Amino acid sequence: MQADYVIVGAGSAGCAMAYRLAEAGRRVIVIEHGGTDAGPFIQMPAALSYPMNMSRYDWGYMTEPEPGLGGRRLVAPRGKVIGGSSSINGMVYVRGHARDFDHWADAGAAGWAYADVLPYFKRMESWDDGGHGGDPAWRGSDGPLHVSRGPRRNPLYHAFVQAGAQAGYQTTDDYNGEKQEGFGPFEQTVWKGRRWSAANAYLKPALKTGRVSVVRGLATRIVIEQGRATGVEIARGATREIVSASAEVIVAASAFNSPKLLMLSGIGPAAHLAEHGIDVIADRPGVGQNLQDHLEVYFQMAASQPVTLYKHWNLVSKALIGAQWMFTGTGLGASNNFESCGFIRSRAGVEYPDIQFHFLPFAVRYDGRAAAEGHGFQAHVGPMRSPSRGAVTLKSADPAEAPRIFFNYMSTEQDWVDFRQCLRLTREIFAQEAFKPFVKHEIQPGADKVTDDQLDAFIREHAESAYHPCGTCRMGRADDPMAVVDPDTRVIGVDGLRVADSSIFPRITNGNLNGPSIMVGEKAADHILGRTPLPAANDRPWIHPDWQTAQR
Repeated sequence: MQADYVIVGAGSAGCAMAYRLAEAGRRVIVIEHGGTDAGPFIQMPAALSYPMNMSRYDWGYMTEPEPGLGGRRLVAPRGKVIGGSSSINGMVYVRGHARDFDHWADAGAAGWAYADVLPYFKRMESWDDGGHGGDPAWRGSDGPLHVSRGPRRNPLYHAFVQAGAQAGYQTTDDYNGEKQEGFGPFEQTVWKGRRWSAANAYLKPALKTGRVSVVRGLATRIVIEQGRATGVEIARGATREIVSASAEVIVAASAFNSPKLLMLSGIGPAAHLAEHGIDVIADRPGVGQNLQDHLEVYFQMAASQPVTLYKHWNLVSKALIGAQWMFTGTGLGASNNFESCGFIRSRAGVEYPDIQFHFLPFAVRYDGRAAAEGHGFQAHVGPMRSPSRGAVTLKSADPAEAPRIFFNYMSTEQDWVDFRQCLRLTREIFAQEAFKPFVKHEIQPGADKVTDDQLDAFIREHAESAYHPCGTCRMGRADDPMAVVDPDTRVIGVDGLRVADSSIFPRITNGNLNGPSIMVGEKAADHILGRTPLPAANDRPWIHPDWQTAQR
């Protein structure tokens, strides 16, 4: 088992790199612990709550008790399947705001500013807005990743955008184009009614070239000889085997498993490795640190009319939707049903949006449990740039043991200030005229929850992860002691080894992380191949002209 490149993880970034390396004529082995993505639970967009809650497709990780959330342990899903988390996620497609990437560059990730990454977003996309406006000059038209919009047939999708405008906010035809700020249509990685995961977009075409193969197994350590990575040891049952790389080893195993594998291989904080009896090859104190996420709550309203998706929340309807999707690839099963969204600023003086709304015409949880109230709708809302930082560490030197995941959610006063503001601004949007025909009452938090203490208690009890972990192998300058990889994605202190996935984000981006994770794989492939990066873009993103003095 030998190739030019060995990639650990068939997820969002790993699949993209396999595709681009194969396109350049290189031989690639992708190591993946999970199995096939075949079957309706993954491929049917509306069934998204199923794979996320199935041990067959998910690593099943849990956080440590989180003091800021009353000691609750939260589920922390990551895809254990071909396509990785792109095969079990909500399929929401957000690039991130231009300023997010400018911040990366300012933090030491030279060459990763918005002007540098925009050409890669364009290269990876095949964008279709269904002829409803949008911003084609800012988008890609012939990439592997299909991005589309839901049909927005439900009147509540339009009420949400209208209510945003009535509250005095911007609207936007394309939040992934020039102007993120505002309310408008949401985008999804769905094509011809199917989940368009990184496996469908990148890995399956790469496998057809004959230059890429997938090896099943648990990566237990990176083999490092004389300071150079030469392969990866994998466990298959009781046997251990080496998968050799003649050029480089690339780790793309998630914000949880990438730092775990580095630490098991002797790359990480020396004292922590010594605690577990692991020989230190490179003392990198930043490995596993800088863990970030988006936290959100479901702000739920009871509906006064039977217009929500609740009418389909029965076995007969589900069977009919499933059958229509199976035979025609159309209908409610062909969308993730997140079809309207909003990006707003929490207060004057914030330069670009720091609050995101996912709107859903149904009151339901990610685990598939519906609100007891029957007909309802909800907005998932939370702050985008929490100052809290957590860590991923080892529980033991056993590769089969889950890592210790501690997000340290809500650990600063600013977190509470920002989250209360999210709830108050959401309540104001649902009080607008556009929702008058549809609102019965507020389910949660509940109209009586108005004081800081009452809102804090609600957040403590009900906030959930939006499943956007990142930052644990931070990219930065080679002389930055807390950086793990340099701007070429090379692990500092070890030759022939790279990390390229959401773990290298210096700071979390606005919105959902699948898009930026795939972009990292696309751009990293050019660094790996020694190519000159795509020419920088000159496009100037829209920033609210009165951001210093006005909240909207």
